[in-house]
Amino acid sequence: MSRANPYLVSRLQGYTGTIFSEMSALAVATGSINLGQGFPDSDGPDLIKRAAMRAIEAGHNQYPPGIGIVELREAISAHQSRFRALDFDPATEVLVTAGATEAIAASLLALCEVGDEVIMFEPYYDAYAACTAMAGARRSVVPLRSPDWSFDPATLEAAVSDRTRLVLVNTPHNPTGKVFSRAELEVIAELCRRHDLLAVTDEVYEHLVYDAPHVSLASLPGMADRTVTISSAAKTFSFTGWKIGWACAQPDLLAAVRAAKQFLTYVNGGPFQYAIAEGLERCDEYVVEAAATLREKRDLLADGLAGAGFEVFASPGTFFLTTDISTLTDEDSYNFCRALPERCGVVAIPSSDFYDDPDAGRHLVRWMFSKRREVLEEAVARLARLRV
Repeated sequence: MSRANPYLVSRLQGYTGTIFSEMSALAVATGSINLGQGFPDSDGPDLIKRAAMRAIEAGHNQYPPGIGIVELREAISAHQSRFRALDFDPATEVLVTAGATEAIAASLLALCEVGDEVIMFEPYYDAYAACTAMAGARRSVVPLRSPDWSFDPATLEAAVSDRTRLVLVNTPHNPTGKVFSRAELEVIAELCRRHDLLAVTDEVYEHLVYDAPHVSLASLPGMADRTVTISSAAKTFSFTGWKIGWACAQPDLLAAVRAAKQFLTYVNGGPFQYAIAEGLERCDEYVVEAAATLREKRDLLADGLAGAGFEVFASPGTFFLTTDISTLTDEDSYNFCRALPERCGVVAIPSSDFYDDPDAGRHLVRWMFSKRREVLEEAVARLARLRV
């Protein structure tokens, strides 16, 4: 007899990240270049690595404070002030988390009741659906429309019901690479103010922008007191395995998020917290240079994909590109990606996994370009075989 919770299992069905595991296994089994999973193939600044080693040697290896070490909270507060003109008290308005995903989970668990609704934009990072399900809430999706991934304000308005609790916004956006404009964020902010909604913003790619500036929703009028702003060192500094993220919000909101977070991981990454604090204080120049380098890599892969026959959509942020494969094949995106390693030795992710309706993304594929230049050049050479 199964001892699983049937309610939770049924709500999480299909949100277990199996596509990423499957494609990663394919990459290993076939010796393919993995342009699917969202992690770089080189580390970030040496000074951050050395800071972690010093912290380990100094004995910072036990539980850190539940809210995070003071050095990191102060560095996060200073970062938000310096880059976003946001003022967060490090003592009461900054919480260190086990990556941004835990911050999102804790926010949804803390702020939603069973039966509440969460508005999110589609396609969406798959963890959003899973975290919403774990909170007992329901998602209400608003489509982003290619080629520029815009949304219809009327559709956003129609998504609001008397059970809507919050809007979940991811900018820069995974999987499309969209950067929400200030005008679009003002539409969302006006909706939140008028309907008295909360907002949770996932801004982990905040520094990986190439063609448009990143704007934090919390910086808009009337949004500071109703927004939980989430980010992470993982993508900014290319230390995805360290899982050092954070949430920033006014004290009442943050206290609720902290109450949920303490029963998830409680704390994490003691010595890494010291290292990321040093990185936030000293690596502004690295952040700028890294974005410039990623822009060149984006263009390299985009040109290669276009040359192979794909329709390539613009990606002004993140390290992802989306293509339409219908110019090459009638296959759906899952079967195309499943066969791609054998065809040309490259792995990508079917975007259909990021939609409620798989048909909406059946011809879309996500590619990742945060790899060494020589790896991308080899991937482009392999992809050229698709046109033969």
